[in-house]
Amino acid sequence: MAFQKPTGTQDLLPGVVEKWQYVESKARELCGRFNYREIRTPIFEQTNLFERGVGETTDIVEKEMYTFKDKGDRSMTLRPEGTAGVVRSYVENKLYGEPDVTKLYYTGPMFRYERPQAGRQRQFHQFGVEAFGAVDPAIDAEVIALGYQFCRELGLQGVNVELNSVGNAESRAAYRETLLAFLNPMRESLCKDCQSRMDRNPLRVLDCKVDQDKFTDAPSILDSLSEEETNHFKKVQAYLDSMEIPYTLNHRLVRGLDYYTMTAFELKAEGIGAIDTIGGGGRYNGLVGDIGGPDQPGIGFGIGLERILLILDKQGVELDAVKPLDVYFVALGEAAEAEVTAQLFKLRQAGYSGERDYLGRKMKAQMKSADRLKARYTAILGEDELERGEITLKSMQDGEQRVVKLADLVSALQ
Repeated sequence: MAFQKPTGTQDLLPGVVEKWQYVESKARELCGRFNYREIRTPIFEQTNLFERGVGETTDIVEKEMYTFKDKGDRSMTLRPEGTAGVVRSYVENKLYGEPDVTKLYYTGPMFRYERPQAGRQRQFHQFGVEAFGAVDPAIDAEVIALGYQFCRELGLQGVNVELNSVGNAESRAAYRETLLAFLNPMRESLCKDCQSRMDRNPLRVLDCKVDQDKFTDAPSILDSLSEEETNHFKKVQAYLDSMEIPYTLNHRLVRGLDYYTMTAFELKAEGIGAIDTIGGGGRYNGLVGDIGGPDQPGIGFGIGLERILLILDKQGVELDAVKPLDVYFVALGEAAEAEVTAQLFKLRQAGYSGERDYLGRKMKAQMKSADRLKARYTAILGEDELERGEITLKSMQDGEQRVVKLADLVSALQ
């Protein structure tokens, strides 16, 4: 029986994986500029971490988690998102003891049992950031700015931020009553999931993709915010305005996770049909305490790398991802092959990329290989050149050739 990759996963092959490396390196470089440090957490955690952190009434917990029992009969779950694990690590390792705001970022695979489609896989990858310890709306704006700048520096077009505030427990309780008054008359016309959510978590109804067109006139949660929450939200907008980051207010934006408080946002871009959200996040001021830590505020986002790459392709954005080879060695004769092996290693030790033929091919075939690898130079060594201690260096861009001493090959490339 032939083995195949599991449904909803993909093999990232040479020629494609370089694009992933480019996007990931951009995330790391940008986070360095914003002073965010990398954190790496396990890809599986105790199941109740996600039940408590993500929320028992979310689609993720109810339908999508990969959960299993380990040999100690403990319930474990492959991480469906990144924030809960980072918060657990923040609490367990007492990072809240740091005197400054703790600013972290991560990249890696997540797992959800979903119907695979464009931009949505069962194993998918996210780049995310989390900032702990500050309630200042300036940190909200910074996190949003980082996500926006990441998209722009990759070359994405039409990037926009959708913005909302979902308040705190008190304001959401007041909004719950207003929203239920709006939803109850249409209860029987809503999908089964919406009917169930109305009883347990009415705000989640607004996240429904089936009945979205029925909620156009839904009351705005912004009208239920306290004065303090309203002022916080206005300051976030003012900071975004000062950075000239485009955004639109969407009072129906609630995100798909229960831990959000106050600022919530999504990053949008055109390119993959109905699915236009490439990432999102928001504040989660109660999550650290819910997971067992001190009462510390937090804010973050997660961006789907599959969606980023898919939209870049749809928009025709070419990533300068595959670096050309510095030198391809062409050896003619057994003695020359032995010398090329030594020279190639010296070149690599000096920090240059290089390759040679291992298939015993003629010179013409070797030159074709150099061309396929987009080598900047070919270094041609025959028996006569070897006797003289020389090698021919040919520029693949303009065809110019020069003879250099074998001992001077590295300096000649410099």
